[in-house]
Amino acid sequence: MKLRLLLFLCVITFNGFAQNNVLVFQSDFGLKDGAVSAMKGVAMGVSTDIIIFDVTHEIPAYNIWEAAYRLSQTAQYYPAGTVFVSVCDPGVGTSRHSIVLLTKSGHYFVTPDNGTLTLIAEQLGIQEIREIDEVKNRRQNSNESYTFHGRDVYAFTGARLASKTITFEEVGPKLPNEIVKIDYQKPVFEKGIIKGGIPILDIQYGNIWTNIDKKTFANLNLKAGDLVKIQIFNGTKKAYEGKLKLVNTFGEVAIGTNVCYFNSLLNFSLAVNQYSFSEKYKIYSGADWTILLSK
Repeated sequence: MKLRLLLFLCVITFNGFAQNNVLVFQSDFGLKDGAVSAMKGVAMGVSTDIIIFDVTHEIPAYNIWEAAYRLSQTAQYYPAGTVFVSVCDPGVGTSRHSIVLLTKSGHYFVTPDNGTLTLIAEQLGIQEIREIDEVKNRRQNSNESYTFHGRDVYAFTGARLASKTITFEEVGPKLPNEIVKIDYQKPVFEKGIIKGGIPILDIQYGNIWTNIDKKTFANLNLKAGDLVKIQIFNGTKKAYEGKLKLVNTFGEVAIGTNVCYFNSLLNFSLAVNQYSFSEKYKIYSGADWTILLSK
């Protein structure tokens, strides 16, 4: 463990675009069976020098949007040169492109081009995209397998890239700097009202995380201690309405109290102190959910 930590601390000082032996996995596979372990085994078969981490393997099945969000939540904290393999691939085996995207920040993302990179492209920028040449960059003797590209193509290619077995140019042919994108509600301020989306839940605690950042929220000229009027809609159906106190910490209110606050990503959020706001009010996340804020 100490050796792994030392190696990781060494690579975080790297500021270039070259790969750094760090490989980070994400999937919707769960940990009930051997799928994740198989991907890591393939990676270690390429090079035992690779340092492997995980974002999560608890993406809800087929939920490409959540895969996109979890990458944007975490990738920025890894050093340039890190290779991410994200597998949420309901279209596995079809004609969707398998790509590696290099961001302007120097991070590599190995994934199907199905919307997974929507937020990463906005957050870190697109430097270059290459399509994976599956003749050269596919696990040996796996051509008859059509449903586990996470193991046979993405883990294999990601490991070869992270370990510098191949260069980025050897991934495959260059593509235009365009990706499949998922439409979503971006935060806007108009006529005294902020409209935003609920991209994700703070799933462990049931808090509601919006995409309304502090800069947008500042248009309301509200501060900690003030009340914020909140309306939440699922499609056209109103799911919640109320006024909540804006706090800096949960300790400012009694257990069971509804509050609003800014989360660790500095986005506007809702919570019940030591209980689940989501469970209490049946509020969830996704493109169909919108939130309105006003005085």
